[in-house]
Amino acid sequence: MSHSSDPIRVLSAGLGNMGRSHALAYHENPGFTIAGLVNRSKVELPDALAGYEILPSFPEALKELKPELCSINTYSDSHADFAVMAMEAGAHVFVEKPLATTVADAERVVACAKANGRKLVVGYILRHHPSWMRLIAEARKLGGPYVFRMNLNQQSSGATWETHKALMQTTPPIVDCGVHYVDVMCQITDARPVEVRGMGLRLSDEIAPDMYNYGHLQVLYEDGSLGWYEAGWGPMISETAFFVKDVMSPKGSVSIVMDPNAKSDDIDTHTKTAVIRLHNAETGPDGRFLKVDEDLTMAGEPGHQELCDREQAYVLKAIREDVDLTRHMDDAVQSLRICLAADESVRTGRPVKL
Repeated sequence: MSHSSDPIRVLSAGLGNMGRSHALAYHENPGFTIAGLVNRSKVELPDALAGYEILPSFPEALKELKPELCSINTYSDSHADFAVMAMEAGAHVFVEKPLATTVADAERVVACAKANGRKLVVGYILRHHPSWMRLIAEARKLGGPYVFRMNLNQQSSGATWETHKALMQTTPPIVDCGVHYVDVMCQITDARPVEVRGMGLRLSDEIAPDMYNYGHLQVLYEDGSLGWYEAGWGPMISETAFFVKDVMSPKGSVSIVMDPNAKSDDIDTHTKTAVIRLHNAETGPDGRFLKVDEDLTMAGEPGHQELCDREQAYVLKAIREDVDLTRHMDDAVQSLRICLAADESVRTGRPVKL
């Protein structure tokens, strides 16, 4: 074991959009030192990362470098196997969402973390965002049952559409992005999800015949709460109402009000919240509202890179302070279970009981 204040040696695999951002976070944080980077192909890197060796094979790099932490930012279908391999080799793991592509694989990874006494942090970036934490706290104050209305549609073209098509080789949009927002729903209500319904449509000939680039899901909870989530990717997707983040309960509502000039293909708009609007449902004897809506302006919000920095700072804290990640891991499996049930519902045309 290294001394608790020594930098943690990290092997970072996958140098796509998220992988590069996480590698930069390790590079800048004195609590980490990068032992090596893994990518199947040689890629252009920002100057800060230019000095690190890029190895083609994760299993070989793991064996050779013996890191204390593995950061897994590869395509979704390799997440579970790489995470288990890393933990069995004695490393802690940060893994980008989704944790796996099946519930059984996700549960296998969590069981492996518990059996090996390793930390497993899943890349739910919104959990490190002050505005989203505030939204969740304000919604919980209202009390349930809740209605959740959430979407993130992306009108994509050029390089962004190429990335989306690559992602859709394994994962539909309602699963890839859905896990974040379903995770938010699950953090607001502690109730158990009981049923999921999903619908989807293929709006492009450029993706596999059995894949769909537009979908929405409905999830029903034991306490009566219900939520929907919608996601679409591609050149044909509308920019109208592309960003809805809204929670209602008998006592009122909490909503994110988006900047009217925001564009759906700008990655920072996916996490920035502009304004959180609190609405109180209480009325007086005359039937009018007792309180005016309150707008919380979330100034100085972290951008995409700063969120990645915060997320990796949390990984460092979890390892150094032995943070109990049981609920974190269970939540990651739960949100994936809901999104995969939605995908099953899309494919079978039937609701899925959980």
